[in-house]
Amino acid sequence: MAYLKLGETIADYSIGAVERNRLNPRILIFTEGTILGPERWWGWLNDKRYAPIGKSADKISTWERQGARIAYLTSRRRLADVNAIREILGRGLFSGQYLFYRGEHEQYRDIAEQVIPDILIEDDCRSIGGRWQMTITNVKDEVRQLIHSVVVREFMGIDHLPDDLQELFLWNPTPASGTENR
Repeated sequence: MAYLKLGETIADYSIGAVERNRLNPRILIFTEGTILGPERWWGWLNDKRYAPIGKSADKISTWERQGARIAYLTSRRRLADVNAIREILGRGLFSGQYLFYRGEHEQYRDIAEQVIPDILIEDDCRSIGGRWQMTITNVKDEVRQLIHSVVVREFMGIDHLPDDLQELFLWNPTPASGTENR
């Protein structure tokens, strides 16, 4: 599992910790499609030019002020591409501790199974095949039950998610909203 540090923070992310902490939860957020997207529809293949979706940075800062420990997961593998995503997060004023990325033979589930976040926020991967492409789908059952999965519509952002961390743990929209959580 590879990662870049995003900044100096006081809170310890406790990578791989199995104990749940609802007061200071570890939140892992997928970047591309969830909180970063193209400024115009024709730019969706050029993720180096992605920008924050809506007020996602403000939402994440709200959670961090309540004690959440934030990390991100990118789809990029090459260090130059990972650094481009890191720069976008920095320009967008995203708070957080780590940007995780996959090594040569790793899958997204490998990262999630090593990090074991309290909450995993990712998009529905609609443009690339849907549920079977999502991180949580392939996580081992014994680890999956430790993670509260929050799924949002691809490229629609996270602005609609609860500001309150305790409500985020309970968040379960209706299927008609186009998003789901497990």
